[in-house]
Amino acid sequence: MIPLGWYLIFSALLFCVGLFGVLSRRNAIAILMGVELMLNAVNVNLLAFWRYLWAPKVDGQVFVAIVLVAAAAEVVVGLGLIISAYRRRNTVVADEMDMLKG
Repeated sequence: MIPLGWYLIFSALLFCVGLFGVLSRRNAIAILMGVELMLNAVNVNLLAFWRYLWAPKVDGQVFVAIVLVAAAAEVVVGLGLIISAYRRRNTVVADEMDMLKG
């Protein structure tokens, strides 16, 4: 059986990769992918703690399902916004998407 610490280290590394992707990229789609990596790191944590602490209960799986549904909704809304901005500006670079500035 794999120890809990390994899952937590993997989750922390996955979260750091996602955070690096969000902070270092200029492309809006790459930023969205970084956010998805961070949400997947949270899912790994939820499942690891569920397995090692509350295995008879189903609470951990329900939380993961809720996070996955929220992540799917976030992707749909985010991609819709990115496509709309691309149609108006012909770019997906986050620094150039300043349509709300007067």
